[in-house]
Amino acid sequence: MSKLTEQQKNQTVIEFQKRMDYDELLNCMRCGFCLPTCPTYGDDQNEAASPRGRIALMKAVVDGKLEPNEDFEKQLNLCLGCRACETACPSGVKYGHLLEEARDILNTTKKHSFPVRVLRKTVFEQLFPYQNRMRSLNSLIWFYQKSGVQKVVQTSNILKLMPGSMATMEKVLPPIPSPKAMKNRPTHVEAEGVTKKRVAFFSGCLMDTMFMETNNSTLFLLKKAGCEVVIPQNQGCCGALHAHSGEKDQAKAMAKKNIIAFENEQIDYIISNAGGCGALLVEYDHLLKDEPEWVERARAFARSVKDISEILVEVGMPTMRLPEQVVTYQDSCHLRNVMKTASAPRKLLQSIEGVEFKEMKDADHCCGSAGIYNIVQPHMANDILDYKMEQAKYTKAQTIVTANPGCLLQMKAGVERENLTKEVSAVHIVDLLADAVRYAEQNS
Repeated sequence: MSKLTEQQKNQTVIEFQKRMDYDELLNCMRCGFCLPTCPTYGDDQNEAASPRGRIALMKAVVDGKLEPNEDFEKQLNLCLGCRACETACPSGVKYGHLLEEARDILNTTKKHSFPVRVLRKTVFEQLFPYQNRMRSLNSLIWFYQKSGVQKVVQTSNILKLMPGSMATMEKVLPPIPSPKAMKNRPTHVEAEGVTKKRVAFFSGCLMDTMFMETNNSTLFLLKKAGCEVVIPQNQGCCGALHAHSGEKDQAKAMAKKNIIAFENEQIDYIISNAGGCGALLVEYDHLLKDEPEWVERARAFARSVKDISEILVEVGMPTMRLPEQVVTYQDSCHLRNVMKTASAPRKLLQSIEGVEFKEMKDADHCCGSAGIYNIVQPHMANDILDYKMEQAKYTKAQTIVTANPGCLLQMKAGVERENLTKEVSAVHIVDLLADAVRYAEQNS
């Protein structure tokens, strides 16, 4: 973490005073209802690592009572951004908005070290905004998996040299689709039977490369449920990683691109299958609130966004069946806390014949993934994951289901860390539902 010069500190304070929503900072009553919901506070009971503690720190910077030093930045970076605190707050404090603004101010007023600048520029500006480059990167991973190099690496000691939990994450990467498969993506899918809804699908960047099979399952389910689907070709990354990492201008540019791509489609909904993406999509109006020419267009876009589980419950599913098994569900924080979707996934899982659904204790608590949090904050992320796996094991579930790619990798990492790969699998909910539809058709 690079230090701020005195000039940068002064500029940071000025930006905090100019850009932070002071009324929202004052809205926090310091009641403490947020404390039990906060994973980082729960880990060490440090007041500064709680939502109200971080709000107090932000306000102190705005009031000129605290320097925006390394300790201040460390506390903001330690936050997972899960926004569980918002669901418990009696005053309705938009903590997530405050956190994103504060991180953006810090990022724009400090000077990162040269290696960090290169890394951020490469990831945020040169990679994620360009789907063809995302495909190229995933093609390299595909070659790594298919060529036998991965087996050589995994049987050697090379992975032990990787920092934090990177070695575990390498083991749980999904099979990457071939370069040809990533290029030949559909743009339109007809409904099966009577058309109940016409929807547009937000295919995302990682979801349409690394997790392409989950996107295929999504299109299959929408088709089976009677939805005609259009997939706009000019869409791109949602911008969530940028918005959470202090790259707000980049996130805004991506939001505008997606609004343009979708706004002329004659549709009922825009469907998302990733909680992290959907949570930013439904807040495009907030992201662009200071741009009058965009705010209404963003609001119309945000109103149309719906999670895949919600529409499947709304339009109804065909018969679903699986071999007998116990299934539990781990909420995606942003799906539950921002998109307010919690009951629909559970209803779908409970409707699968042969499945015994068991609720996991604290299923609504963060798993520790939080975008790239498990990479940049591995110690805290692993502490949170260890607790999560304790609760998962208590259900005796053979299948752990979630609804976000980051959560899925994190739960797979938990299964790997606990040496449960022979007894337990972690899957995205749409993949399980698609398997259930196919199994029911084959065994009817």
